[in-house]
Amino acid sequence: MQLRSLAFRTDLRLLELTGSEIDDRGTHLVVRTPANPTYHWGNFLLLAEPPHPGGAREVMAAFDSEFPRARHRAIGIDGTQPHDLEEFVAAGMTADVGVAMTSTSVVEPARRADDATYRPLESADDWEQRVAITVANNRADDVDGHLEFARGKVAQEQALTEQGYGARWGAFEGDRLVSTAGLFRTDDTTARFQSVETHPEARRRGFAGTLVHRLATHGLGDLGITTLVMVADPEAEAIRIYRALGFEVTEHVTELSQVD
Repeated sequence: MQLRSLAFRTDLRLLELTGSEIDDRGTHLVVRTPANPTYHWGNFLLLAEPPHPGGAREVMAAFDSEFPRARHRAIGIDGTQPHDLEEFVAAGMTADVGVAMTSTSVVEPARRADDATYRPLESADDWEQRVAITVANNRADDVDGHLEFARGKVAQEQALTEQGYGARWGAFEGDRLVSTAGLFRTDDTTARFQSVETHPEARRRGFAGTLVHRLATHGLGDLGITTLVMVADPEAEAIRIYRALGFEVTEHVTELSQVD
């Protein structure tokens, strides 16, 4: 299956590099991450095209057949433009149409937070604080499940770091991690941002914009990357920050989810 979406293509590459299994069925991919079964977008179906009218429930049943123990459904649809998702929504799934943004150069943020220290995460305490920020930003009721997911993501990113594909950086006030973002190569010229997160108590102080700028500069300079990729919620405030740094929307990303 030839992917058109740069967002899904870079997602799958990072999953593949850290041990996820990708089974190509021709009309769709089955993606599994045995080491992190609660990671929704590590255990999902990716369709080449939307199903024919009346086919949404068949796709949902196919997910249940592939992941009989999952407490979620996660289905992506390849492409670069929005799809008609009404049938899935009527069947109880939540549609999330994000945007992929790319940049070949960045400009400095208008609001800089230069008093913080910006560096890669290194110590066990650094990574534990990264987990704490993810949990603090979580709105789901399943705290234990989200904690398991967060620790699984840490293991994935540590593996990518050890293999030399990039790093997760943080903005620190003293020893306290207040904002964090990952950047990892998916090929010789492309790198994908991962999970830009700021602690709820440290928002609107310029940490995220400054961190993304410094990490992007590192990627374009030290890593020799020519194209930076990130995925954002078009309704979220963060997209304004990314636009101001020089990122432009290049495609729409279609994801559908449902949680028990």
